[in-house]
Amino acid sequence: MIDSATSQALDALVIGAGPAGIGTAIALGAVDRLTVGVVERGGIAETFSRWPEALTFLTPSFTGNGFGATDLNSVHHETSPAYSLGVDYPTGPEYARYLRGVARHFEVPVLSETEVLAVEISDDLFSVDTTRGPVSSRTLVWAGGDYHDPLQPRFSGGSLVDHSTTANAWSPRSGTIAVIGGFESGIDIACHHVANGCDVRVVDPEHPWDAGTGSDPSFKLSPRTRRKLVNAQQTGRLTLISSGRVTAVRPAAGGGFELSIAGAPKVASDSRPILATGFGPGLGPVAHLFDKRKDGWPLVDDNDESTIAPGLFLSGAALRHGGLKFCFVYKFRQRFAHVARVIGERLGQDCGALESWRTAGMLTDDLSCCGVECAC
Repeated sequence: MIDSATSQALDALVIGAGPAGIGTAIALGAVDRLTVGVVERGGIAETFSRWPEALTFLTPSFTGNGFGATDLNSVHHETSPAYSLGVDYPTGPEYARYLRGVARHFEVPVLSETEVLAVEISDDLFSVDTTRGPVSSRTLVWAGGDYHDPLQPRFSGGSLVDHSTTANAWSPRSGTIAVIGGFESGIDIACHHVANGCDVRVVDPEHPWDAGTGSDPSFKLSPRTRRKLVNAQQTGRLTLISSGRVTAVRPAAGGGFELSIAGAPKVASDSRPILATGFGPGLGPVAHLFDKRKDGWPLVDDNDESTIAPGLFLSGAALRHGGLKFCFVYKFRQRFAHVARVIGERLGQDCGALESWRTAGMLTDDLSCCGVECAC
């Protein structure tokens, strides 16, 4: 465990103990003689432990390590959630159990129940103010995740909706339900309620359900979600609306709610509408240490490092390079060992052990090879 009261600076401090934080910390721990610590405001995998029961992973877990095929949801190439949990699409609490087991096995030094209040740079060190006192580090990796940063509604009446990450959004309902947002999370929760007998109307002017399937589920519906969509449509209880964006949500005169849609008739919802429009970057106390891309996401260089705060790295679902989105575990884990190697080499340490990540297909340092569509 790291000691927040120590006056000695760490070589690398990771903020966040989800898959990005634990995975990066394990890679850093493989670098010779690095002093590494992790701080987490809750417990390990806190976010996943709070997932609604009906919410499961989009990507499948399958044990193929012996044949050179690393489980898509693993954070280290010698582990597999499918093997540890005995399931193919883990729930949040199940995946949390996997991450806690991995952290124990690799002896990741995590200081739990420690919230980061502020981060500043002083004398080439990152000064991290936490609820347990200050911590200093030569380098810093932000792996705080985005679950705590749901995108806020851009219409009036936003307080009348339930975000798709809340338990209320997944709880049993009856009658007609309106879902705002038609990408993965929106279609997933819509199909969930259709399967439970509700009539669901999904509103999204960008109609992502028409994009078909592709090799990258960051931009198109995954085959699993597409199959759910087809099954839900066959019931006759799912309506997809792309005629305009939602401009307001209000209580309806006869009970329930109504959605005003630009240039289209209003949509009724017998219970609170569900918002499924995704998340922001979730940078919290390091937001001021990252510049922004034109699309609002954090700007990083080819090493996933802040362009305005050298030594500060980004790990996790908020990572973007050009048109690439690293918003799945199997994507952002490709950068754990790369970031660890950059940090290790700058500090003059031996990073040879990280080549095992490359051998296992978990180290991508040439970004030009990403984003290639399948031939057929």
